[in-house]
Amino acid sequence: MGKKGKPTPLRLPETARLVVPVLAATGGSARSTVANLLADEMAAAADTVVLDLAPRLASPWPVWSGTQAGGLATLPPDRPVTRGHIRGAVAVRRAAEGDWNVLTDGREWHAAPLTLPPQPAAWYQLAAAGGWQAVVADTAHPMAHDVLAARCSGSPSLTRAWCDLPFSVPVLCAQATADGIQTLQQAVMVLHAEGLPLHRTVVVLAATAEGRPAAVVRAAATMLSARAAAVVHLPHDADIRANGLQAQPARIRTRTRQAARELATAVLAAAREAFGDPLPDAPQPAPLPAVAVPAV
Repeated sequence: MGKKGKPTPLRLPETARLVVPVLAATGGSARSTVANLLADEMAAAADTVVLDLAPRLASPWPVWSGTQAGGLATLPPDRPVTRGHIRGAVAVRRAAEGDWNVLTDGREWHAAPLTLPPQPAAWYQLAAAGGWQAVVADTAHPMAHDVLAARCSGSPSLTRAWCDLPFSVPVLCAQATADGIQTLQQAVMVLHAEGLPLHRTVVVLAATAEGRPAAVVRAAATMLSARAAAVVHLPHDADIRANGLQAQPARIRTRTRQAARELATAVLAAAREAFGDPLPDAPQPAPLPAVAVPAV
């Protein structure tokens, strides 16, 4: 449930770009599921891409995407690429709201691992060059540990770098269990201590079983509602649990779809609240200087 009582229409100006890093303090927090469901809904609002930041053999996206395309491996790190080249590297995901894209490593399991850039700015540049309006980053690093380690070493954290990108609305995921809530509360304390933007962060509490959330989960949601832009409860979905997001869209439960729409609405509302309505134009890269061609 968000702070605003009225639902926000799902739309994004054509000249805008919204960045949504999906973060968690620990594995098993439904990051990839949340990223997928969010992209399903954002596809109705904007040209959408999911960036898969996990190593290939630790990521569900190659299997979910059902593609053997080279994906990220076809984008050379040391040569310029065109928008068409970038768009040609994506896997396409189908959803009721419209198609959207995934940039992942779709090669066979035995291919040599890619060295992916850790810097969020590099991924932002790739998404901007690809021309996408909504950029959902399925991150792989443990958020709270990352921020604390950076604080102790004096180096910049990946979490801060994602939050500092233009028009970024972080989504923080946790399991709706006692252990998940404890980990989430520690992560929120770390974010607060570092001055990271909780006011434009949307929290997702992912249920692991049917039924009403436990008292500890409801209490945490009430507390977080005062700090975060919104708190969304993602219900347990047996088909997703059994089949992952190879599940047929028609088999995903109505209440799961409703929660995904609530999440997308909360993300867009947080962006408008933080950055303005309509969302400002996305930054444009500076033009390359003209190159003098010697006369023949």
